[in-house]
Amino acid sequence: MTAASPRVRAAVVGAGGIATVAHLPTLKAHEDRVEVVAIADVDADRLGAVAEEWAIPGRYSDVDTMLAAERPDLLVLCTPPVAHKDGVIKGLKAGAWVWCEKPPVLTLAEYDEVAAHEGENGPFASYVFQHRFGSGAQQLKQQVRDHTLGRPLVAVCHTLWYRTHGYYEVPWRGRWATEGGGPAMGHGIHQMDLLFEILGDWTEVTAVADALDRDVETEDVSLATVRFANGAMASVVNSVLSPREVSYLRFDFQDATVEVEHLYGYDNSSWTWTPAPHRAEDGSAAGWTPQENVPSSHKQQLSELLDAMAAGVRPRASGDDGRRVLEFIAALYESSETGRTVRRAEMKPEGTYYTGMHDPSFVYGSAENTAASKETVQ
Repeated sequence: MTAASPRVRAAVVGAGGIATVAHLPTLKAHEDRVEVVAIADVDADRLGAVAEEWAIPGRYSDVDTMLAAERPDLLVLCTPPVAHKDGVIKGLKAGAWVWCEKPPVLTLAEYDEVAAHEGENGPFASYVFQHRFGSGAQQLKQQVRDHTLGRPLVAVCHTLWYRTHGYYEVPWRGRWATEGGGPAMGHGIHQMDLLFEILGDWTEVTAVADALDRDVETEDVSLATVRFANGAMASVVNSVLSPREVSYLRFDFQDATVEVEHLYGYDNSSWTWTPAPHRAEDGSAAGWTPQENVPSSHKQQLSELLDAMAAGVRPRASGDDGRRVLEFIAALYESSETGRTVRRAEMKPEGTYYTGMHDPSFVYGSAENTAASKETVQ
């Protein structure tokens, strides 16, 4: 997109915290390329206050009216997960590209339903997985592609966060029908997406999950072992019970260990490259760390999305590339609830874990189900 190109006309759905903390500042940061023409929310007072603060002219109580009146080029969805599917489809049918908060939708069936409304050359739906887009991740992905660190062998992916009991008093949180899952779906999804961005396709997962302390229908912690098509193995932990919060990924290659430790976003200072002894001695580790410092952010992802819109090509974190982590989460829940290893090649577009993330007969926090799952694994 050149400086002379008309600005993208964007509309926002949802005037809650994620809109004001992340998306509206991000859109403002790209005001040379984007014009926010409208916002919609069912809370009239909240809508008015946010529209005034961000000088947004169009103000609507429903998405349909806004889309018909404004005909935006880009629809930004900042709603609770239960509203994602319908919002994305409405945007696509109106001819808008869509950028939707995580998790993309509640089920794989919903994801595929959304994909059916995309055009061959757009509009496309893309999802917020901003951790892929920082310079540290991009440098490491290129090194894996170039085989400069040797084969990937072992990885660790931990999202150890803390959410109070009060956090789950919001009615849609911690419920299968409205959030689609617990910390695997709503919190660790970012780190897991970055894990797959670096290591590629996963092939099987064995997991356990349970509700240990929070009053939720879903899990509040999960642990998984994962195998990848390239032969690597990883451990994955997602928790909302961890007072010292950290987001941590570690990749052990033949020639180096690469780590990133942060909470909700990183820059180059969050990453370390540690060469194996034979690489430290020969001096060949020079140049492993990135030179440009681009933090992981909504801002960087939106920049790439705007480039894709201008070129008329599918953006990253979209289509099959956006589906992979959702597919993994479905398999994680299936494994934790059945006590079986779930192989990706055996997953089908049908059944309990395709149309949902959960077997309603399995109750998290139930001593009976926990004991049964342990017996199956043994």
